[in-house]
Amino acid sequence: MQSSVTEHWKISKPAVHSINGLVASQHHLASDVGATVLKSGGNAVDAAIATGLTLGTVEPWMSGPGGGGYMTIYLAKEKTVKIVEFGMRAPFDAVPEDYPLSPEGTGSSDSFNWPKVVGDVNIHGPLSVAVPGYIKGISLALASFGTMDWKDVIEPACQHAEWGLPIDWYSASKINNFMRGLSVYEETRKTYFSDGFPPVLDLEGGINSIPLGRLGETYRRLQTEGPESYYQGELGEQIANDLKEAGSRISLRDLNEYEAFIVEPLNTRYRDADIYVAGNLTAGPSIVQALNELGSSLTTGRQPDSETYKAYAHALLSAYDFRLENLGEGLQTPTNTTHICVSDKEGNVVSLTQTIMSGFGSRIMLPQTGILMNNGMMWFDPRPGGANSVVGGRHPLSNMCPVIGIKDNGAVFATGACGGRKIFPAVFQLVSFLVDFAMDVTSAAHQPRLDVSGTDLVTIMNNMDKDIIAELEKEFRQTRLRPNGVSPNFFALPQIVERQSSGETSGACFIPSPHAKVSAAD
Repeated sequence: MQSSVTEHWKISKPAVHSINGLVASQHHLASDVGATVLKSGGNAVDAAIATGLTLGTVEPWMSGPGGGGYMTIYLAKEKTVKIVEFGMRAPFDAVPEDYPLSPEGTGSSDSFNWPKVVGDVNIHGPLSVAVPGYIKGISLALASFGTMDWKDVIEPACQHAEWGLPIDWYSASKINNFMRGLSVYEETRKTYFSDGFPPVLDLEGGINSIPLGRLGETYRRLQTEGPESYYQGELGEQIANDLKEAGSRISLRDLNEYEAFIVEPLNTRYRDADIYVAGNLTAGPSIVQALNELGSSLTTGRQPDSETYKAYAHALLSAYDFRLENLGEGLQTPTNTTHICVSDKEGNVVSLTQTIMSGFGSRIMLPQTGILMNNGMMWFDPRPGGANSVVGGRHPLSNMCPVIGIKDNGAVFATGACGGRKIFPAVFQLVSFLVDFAMDVTSAAHQPRLDVSGTDLVTIMNNMDKDIIAELEKEFRQTRLRPNGVSPNFFALPQIVERQSSGETSGACFIPSPHAKVSAAD
């Protein structure tokens, strides 16, 4: 006789409050690093960078020095918003012929559902690696808007890199889930499966960690030789040589000539708030488009109802259709990832998204440096001739979407998420929750959402009101109900920090991220 057992977990992470600043990130150790920086007198930019560098050592499958990102910064004294762009770029020698189309149809869901490429060479392996911009970008942000020295900001990350990757149930699960793919590449296999097996938990409760190749040495070299050594020095030469040996198109010239930029944000007026987003190669323009459509179709109330969620889905379907057809560097129109939100006691607010793309990126760890490289070439449409097709030196269209919102009442919020194509739909809805329904950060972070991200499929959180679910199922041809769980996760993992004009600040993280934490500077 068979028996059926159903588990019902109800987990919540209440908001954290402070008047001296908050750091929200996807790992508690990194959040604590950022909070310590704030306590020591650093500003929001200093704390965001220290947090991000540490994330590259405690969640290396999400982000790190082999990736890139975007930072949206609200400068309280000047009352302005700036964007720091440091996304990945195609190697100068990249050619579309490297990515022949397979007759098998659609590729990875993380790749915007582009056509499949023979051997998935755009998803893993040497040809999937794009030129990394992370170190260049965060050092530019620090020099332009930070207050601390580089050597001090990177120090906590150096320590964590030397201690190694902490192994708990979540990190062990991540490594185990990716074992088949990681085992293909020698240095990655040696690092994560040194005895041929995935790491296991210390069931006696001790501290368990694994060394991350030579990453600790590399962080120390970046500390002493400076961030420019990644692109111009001996370290850069080692990176380029390892990539060449692996079969990548990236050359030393690609590193030497990589540039990060400080630019003005895109922005839109949405009800009683000004919304600021990153530029053309992020999900920023799609957020603006979706909000503009939503503003003309949504009737607000006390809580989101079925008409609200229908309006969300229709706006997302429209924005994604336009996004995938028209956006990219070839047409200049106005995954695993991780996100960080920070505020400080002076009122500065940062929204930072950083990534190496898929889980463990390209799966290639460079033997001389321990750097796990991105698979940013997956962002390109492998079909030639389009606005986002592979062209040497081109930047790809990405999913990242770090947002700053400034309300008429003086409140400033930062929000963003990790989760590949699911980032934009999540952030879009969070902005609506905060602005249309005046939710506090706890309510907004835990309000049920839906996901529409590149196809006609509408995925609905199964804890949504049953009457609303029924209405959505009648409205849309393709729907599915999915739990808001840890693994697999069908929805992006967002964070929010909101600072009131009084200085009171609240921060919240989404439930299914077991490591996520908001840390206060108090």
